[in-house]
Amino acid sequence: MRFRQRAVAGLATLLLPLAGLVSLASPAEAATSATATYAKTQDWGTGFEGKWTVKNTGTTSLSSWTVEWDFPSGTSVTSAWDADVTSSGTHWTGKNKSWNGTLAPGASISFGFNGAGTGSPSNCKLNGGSCDGGSVPGDSAPSAPGTPTASGITDTSVKLSWSAATDDKGIKNYDVLRDGAKVATVTGTSYTDSGLTAGTDYSYSVRARDTADQTGPAGGSVRVHTTGGGGEEPPPTGDKVKLGYFTEWGVYGRNYHVKNLVTSGSAAKITHINYAFGNVKNGQCTVDDTFAAYEKAYTADQSVSGAADTWDQPLRGNFNQLRELKAKYPHIKVLYSFGGWTYSGGFGQAAANATAFAKSCKAVVEDPRWADVFDGIDIDWEYPNACGLTCDTSGPAAFRTLTQALRAEFGQDYLISAAITADGTDGGKIDAADYGGAAQYLNWYNVMTYDYFGAWDKTGPTAPHSPLTSYSGIPKEGFTSAAAIAKLKAKGVPSAKLLLGIGFYGRGWTGVTQAAPGGTATGPATGTYEAGIEDYKVLKNSCPATGTVAGTAYAHCGTNWWSYDTPATINSKMAWAKNQGLGGAFFWEFSGDTGNGELVSAIDGGLG
Repeated sequence: MRFRQRAVAGLATLLLPLAGLVSLASPAEAATSATATYAKTQDWGTGFEGKWTVKNTGTTSLSSWTVEWDFPSGTSVTSAWDADVTSSGTHWTGKNKSWNGTLAPGASISFGFNGAGTGSPSNCKLNGGSCDGGSVPGDSAPSAPGTPTASGITDTSVKLSWSAATDDKGIKNYDVLRDGAKVATVTGTSYTDSGLTAGTDYSYSVRARDTADQTGPAGGSVRVHTTGGGGEEPPPTGDKVKLGYFTEWGVYGRNYHVKNLVTSGSAAKITHINYAFGNVKNGQCTVDDTFAAYEKAYTADQSVSGAADTWDQPLRGNFNQLRELKAKYPHIKVLYSFGGWTYSGGFGQAAANATAFAKSCKAVVEDPRWADVFDGIDIDWEYPNACGLTCDTSGPAAFRTLTQALRAEFGQDYLISAAITADGTDGGKIDAADYGGAAQYLNWYNVMTYDYFGAWDKTGPTAPHSPLTSYSGIPKEGFTSAAAIAKLKAKGVPSAKLLLGIGFYGRGWTGVTQAAPGGTATGPATGTYEAGIEDYKVLKNSCPATGTVAGTAYAHCGTNWWSYDTPATINSKMAWAKNQGLGGAFFWEFSGDTGNGELVSAIDGGLG
């Protein structure tokens, strides 16, 4: 997955670290201290977007926060996110949500709002004290209750029980959260939720409130699947995995959204989705683009459910759209994929403390706001003990150590997979790591059987980027799907744990006079988003296939030469995968397909 670059044009002010903060405070050290700073992130004349950042600069945890400020007359907040914002005249208050109130020493949290008018805030207060890093008045919010246990599950109801929270002022009541939204407030430590839909997944957690009305953090979440029900759509036929990558950044320049999986017909023909990508920073899993992931608001016509997002709903963005997709297509499982070409540099550090890494990943996947969305995790490390965008020297055992820690942390009920190299050469990338030993901890491998050849070799020779088998004149033996699969089997990886990779794009050169493979070139062909790469949906019309080599189509049009898979070549590759006893196929990525899902249909039909 060589070309995973973020395309976020026009939204850098929302997504990148903010510069030029208008600070109402300067940090100061104290046993329990914090700062609140303000930034105007956008301004359109009659209105603006503002952002407050609260940072714990002390040495003890902060369990809740409240920011207060004054706006001049004529300036107001019109909508807000990640905080409960209220007003009394020109005095405004932003209080933490249930899920973002706790701040460890050194941690920070931001909340934003849209405003009307042109004024700036003044008279900032944080928890009733100074915003400049001085001591913060005590808050003593309740502890998190225990993770609920579920019993008595029926088609339409479930009984939940949990261990009590603690607080110095005493516990007043508990909020029961279903899929991150409050459904009940009770005084005891049990609750029966009813009126549910049969055959549906739900996620439950609980938070406590003390007698001073301070709300504590939500405890762990439990996933519940009600009995009965068949879902609106039948699952795909057959027992093969049919998995596609959905890119987080595709909602920008590509304008590709979760709803496109519905309108294209693809959702009914796949079994799994890998959501790409979470980042790996400082050896920890983290959400990359929070706006695309869970903040972006969808209108009714853009959303899977047909209902518009509201400004105060607990979850928006891609995660909420995936939740709506799973409600409509309950057979689909979603895995959160971490790493990729761009974000693989952090895996070496992660492997050095694999247990801590695994715990951080589970914390992200099981965040109470979206715990019901994800059914597992995918690790895309490019490449263990070898070179990709960066070079890793963590040793051949590091990958196995990492996967073992993930399985120990996530348990047997979660799906855990890994996208891995397809370098079948002797002494190549497959030989650099213990993929055979790691297989016992994984449900399957996504073997990246593409990007073997491309216009990074500017003068050629032209060659198919995803050859199934070898052919006379191939630039490098071992750079084929067959060689990679054979090597992985030889290392002890079961056939059923191997998925064949398909690229929904082509790679091409320009300055080519020879129609057959093996011609010389002058450089990469022009692509919509990146030189040398183009989506199948474009190439099928702009440069139709003129031949086939090693199971992959190629096309010579003018001075350009492209290779890519078509429905016909995919059908042949799926037949080969079944003959090899493989577990199925996966593809990179949905947005390269046609509007009616030609390539997904070919995978579905070919695997049966």
